Amino acid sequence: MMDVLSILGILMGVGAILLGNLLEGGEIRSLVNGPALIIVFGGTFGATLLQFPPAIFFRSMKMFLWIFKPNAHDSEAQISQIVDWSQQVRKDGLLRLEDEIDNVDDPFIQKGLQLLVDGNGPDTIHDILELDMNVKESRDYQAARLFEAMGGYAPTIGILGAVMGLIHVMQNLANPELLGAGIATAFVATIYGVASANLIFLPVANKLKMHVFVAAQHREMIATGIAAIAKGENPKNIELKLSGYLHSHDKK
Repeated sequence: MMDVLSILGILMGVGAILLGNLLEGGEIRSLVNGPALIIVFGGTFGATLLQFPPAIFFRSMKMFLWIFKPNAHDSEAQISQIVDWSQQVRKDGLLRLEDEIDNVDDPFIQKGLQLLVDGNGPDTIHDILELDMNVKESRDYQAARLFEAMGGYAPTIGILGAVMGLIHVMQNLANPELLGAGIATAFVATIYGVASANLIFLPVANKLKMHVFVAAQHREMIATGIAAIAKGENPKNIELKLSGYLHSHDKK
C-alpha cells in the first residue's frame, strides 16, 4: 500500500518553499545552482560513505523505498494463523505443522516453526528467535541512521559552500560581473543544506526508524506466539495474549 502522507509531505515541504519564493518576487531558476548542488550533495554523500560500511549503505538505499511503500504487517491475520497452528498442534501434535513450513514465505516464521516441530522448548525457541530479531533490528536501525547522519552533514556542508562562495566574491571584488555568481552560490548552498536536511534526510530517518520498530514488534509477537504453542497454552489464551500487540502496531 502506497504511503500517501510521505508523498504529500515532500510535495508540501518543497512546494511551500518554492511558492514562498515566488510570492516574494523571486524566480525558481534563482534557486538552481550547479556548483552549490555539487558541493552540498557531493560532500554530504562523501562524508556518509566514509562513515558507514558498504552493507549498511546499500541496505539503507533499499529501505528508502519504505517511505513510499512500507512493508505491510497484517498483525490480525498473523494472530489468527498462530491460533490456527495451536489448534492443529492440540489436535494432531507438533508434526502436523511440518507441512506449514514450506507454505510460509517469511524465513523468520519458517525458522520458528522448524524449531517448534523439532521439539525445542519454549525458552529455547524464544531465545533463538530473539537473537534473530535483535540482529535484524540493529542492522535496520543502523541503515535508518544513515539518513540521520546525512541530515547532520548537509547543513554544515551548506555553510562550507557558502564560505567558498564568499571567498570567490572576495577574490573578484575588482570584477563586479563575477560577484553575482559567487553570492548566489553562497546563499543557495545554505538553502540546499538546510532544506535537504529538514525536509528530506531527517524526516526519512525518523520514518524509517518507526517502520523498523513496527517490524520488530511484529516479529516479537510471532516469537511469543510460537513459544506459547510450545508451552501447550490454550489457543484462546494465546489469542488474548497476542492481541495486546495490536495496540502497538500501526494498522494498515
